[in-house]
Formats: sequence, C-alpha cells, structure tokens
Amino acid sequence: MEASRLLLAAERHALVGLMGLLMALILLNVATRYLGVPLYWVDESAVYSVVWLTFIGASAMTRLRLDFAVTMLTERLPASGRAAARVVATAAVVGFGLALAWMCWLWMDPPGLVRAGFDARALAAETFNFLYTERTQTLNWPTWILYLILPLFSASLVVHGLALLAEDLGLAERAVLPRFGISSNEGIN
Repeated sequence: MEASRLLLAAERHALVGLMGLLMALILLNVATRYLGVPLYWVDESAVYSVVWLTFIGASAMTRLRLDFAVTMLTERLPASGRAAARVVATAAVVGFGLALAWMCWLWMDPPGLVRAGFDARALAAETFNFLYTERTQTLNWPTWILYLILPLFSASLVVHGLALLAEDLGLAERAVLPRFGISSNEGIN
C-alpha cells in the first residue's frame, strides 16, 4: 500500500528529527545544570519529545512487523493456523486504531468546538472539557497541540494495519522496506 510506505518514510524522518532534538535537549540540560543556570523548560521539552518518539516509533514498528508478539500458542499451530492468527491479530490492530480514533474524536470534540465558535472557555463551561484551555507548566504551550500525537498515532496505525492486513490476506505482496534495513522480526536477535 503506497500510503503506508509514504507514511513510514515520513515517520522515519520524524524519528530522526525527534532523536536529534532529544539529544540536543539533554545536552543543553546537562550543560546548563553544570553551569548553575538550569533551564527548567528543557525537562518538559524532553518529556514531550520522548512521548512523540514513542508513538511515532510504535507506529513504524507496527508497519515493520517489529511490534511485540506472544507466540507460545501460535508457534504450535500448523501454517494455516498461524496465518489465520496473524490475520486476526492484524485486524485487532486496525480495530484498536479505529477505536482510538473514535475516542480521540469524542475527547477532542471538534464539533463542540465549532458550535462554541472556537471559544475554548465556552466549550469548557458547556461540556467540562478543559482540553483547549489547559497549558503546559513550564513551556506554557496549549496542551491540545501536544495531545495531537494520539489522533495522528491512531490514523497511522489504521493505515499501516490495513497495509499489513492486505499482505496477510494475500491481496498485496509483502513489502520489503530497505531503508530501515529490516522488514520483519527475523532481523532482530
């Protein structure tokens, strides 16, 4: 699936950028603490970088089939049983991505925000949803921007899951993803 391949390439660039940002933030934190002038916003920035890295990395690992698996039962099944179990597991990934997307829709409540005239305080007063009024402690950023990783993750999980499901069902040829150097869990030991 071309959408999954393009998304994976974008995720790779995002991961490289976020890893560089995290490294720079940690080095800045060490240097400023050593010099006796710590910058407290650096800690919060590093935490949010790790959160985004985690979700983007989990999405990429799902596409690369490097996510976790418990194989105590499936390794004892015949080949057809293993294939069926793989389809069920991949369908569960798609189902989880769709459920998470639905929960994000309910939580972020874009229709409610539109009805409130994009007034976050009016939405909070009407629905007790304070998502759009909260700000981070040291950076003073709107928290909803940082929480956007959740709907992005759910969408990417659905895209990758559908590509994997097409491969598992034999509707598409199994993708070889050379830019990552590995394309399955056989590459890890």
